Amino acid sequence: MNTTVAALAARFRTCPTTGLRVNSTAEHLIRLNAVFAILAMVAGVIAAFGLVLTRWQAVHLLEAVWYYRLLTVHGVSMLIFFIIFFEMAVLYFAGPVLLNSRVPMPKLAWAAFILMAVGAVMVEVQMWTGKADVLFTSYPPLRAHPNYYLGIIFFAVGALVVVGLFFASLVVAKREETYGGSVPLVTYGAIAAAVIAVITLLHGAAIYVPTWTWAMGWTAMPDPQVYRLIWWGLGHSSQQINVAAMVAVWYLLGALTVGAVVLNEKISRAAFFLYVLFISMASAHHLLVDPGFGSGWKIWNTSYAMYLAVLASMIHGFTVPAGIEVGQRLRGFTKGMFEWLRKAPWGDPGFSAMILSIIIFGFIGGITGVTFGTEQINIIAHNTLRVPGHFHATVVAGTALAFMGVTYYVIPLVFQKQVAFWPLARIQPYLFGGGMVLFTMSMTFAGTFGVPRRHYDISFTGAPFDIQYNAAVDLLLGIMGIGGLIAATAVVLYILIAVWSVFFGKPMPQAATAGE
Repeated sequence: MNTTVAALAARFRTCPTTGLRVNSTAEHLIRLNAVFAILAMVAGVIAAFGLVLTRWQAVHLLEAVWYYRLLTVHGVSMLIFFIIFFEMAVLYFAGPVLLNSRVPMPKLAWAAFILMAVGAVMVEVQMWTGKADVLFTSYPPLRAHPNYYLGIIFFAVGALVVVGLFFASLVVAKREETYGGSVPLVTYGAIAAAVIAVITLLHGAAIYVPTWTWAMGWTAMPDPQVYRLIWWGLGHSSQQINVAAMVAVWYLLGALTVGAVVLNEKISRAAFFLYVLFISMASAHHLLVDPGFGSGWKIWNTSYAMYLAVLASMIHGFTVPAGIEVGQRLRGFTKGMFEWLRKAPWGDPGFSAMILSIIIFGFIGGITGVTFGTEQINIIAHNTLRVPGHFHATVVAGTALAFMGVTYYVIPLVFQKQVAFWPLARIQPYLFGGGMVLFTMSMTFAGTFGVPRRHYDISFTGAPFDIQYNAAVDLLLGIMGIGGLIAATAVVLYILIAVWSVFFGKPMPQAATAGE
């Protein structure tokens, strides 16, 4: 270790559990990004209760204005702010912490966080005050207050800076020789997520800057079709950041919970590389009914090339559970074919959240996503409840469950607090996962009967025409409502456990500082 690194030793502590040297700047930024992720989740789950009780046709709680307002709040708060704030925390953990390194240019890192926080607050204010009732997609000619677009630009620029600092931290760690050999697989997965983030955020800047100037009255309205093409490079690809980060968290949780083994690092790394090359192409499946794009372009983007990204997910779907089995067998659970599974730590919320994330993401989210990626099926399923049924299985039941699971390890390892309300923490992933299964499956089946997505009143009350749905629709919407309420309640439990643990929880034993 050279003299520069030695001079920085006072800025590190040694984690007594993992032995990692944790840089203080990285630790503080992980904490703050995690806290803001939870705050965004609070806004999103408040909106979720209103949306569930409105789409449940027998209850139909909200008026149309507040329904669409909360639909905007829920989408932006959950899909953009909660997820990306959490992913920024993952980058600081997978970079400086796992590599025993420091955060380069810490003042810039703090500036980036402040820019993200200010942008998120600006957007939330515009949404809750009724100045941005434009839904998550904000298609022209729908127009929000200029500060809505400016806030998203601030947030995106701040996130881009964090991604740049993550790449810089890899260079610093290599030069200062803070780790040996190749970067850990979790870090490699975070690299894939960071590359996808660059692609995603540049798309956001490319479309939101001219949209902001239009909202200011300086330029003409962007062409709606051009807007849709570029915007989905942000709107869908931002969820592909989630996929890469989620899989990296699977590998991390496997190691932390049962000492899972990576069976073949080359194969797993190749799968992450396939994500980088091909996963963003899936954005095109949002444009399959747009007449301005040719069938050749649509089929290439959503079929042949996208299947290489699907192959990557299938590889991870085999290697992660296989690594868990090997880890369990190395711990002595070798009787029969399934003792390793029966005696897995099902009471550990980190483990159960990981397993539920893998199963729901793969069998519900993954299968429905692949089917929607074909032009013929997409024409039938487009703008029905089948679509939100799909992405609630991927982004919510998949990504959010993985992030919830890793939180139960971040709290003691980073915040140095014991997890509060442990009996509730043990059942929280099961409540959330079970609620999401009911929610997503009922939405998907209701969509097969033609129930539209985003629609305030599917009965078209007061309209000069009448639409009759299959009798099963009322039952399915009722199940959707019950599942959504169970899942939203589980989110409230997660927030309670996380907030109470961080701010009022019992401290862990004090970690030693480097050099002591």
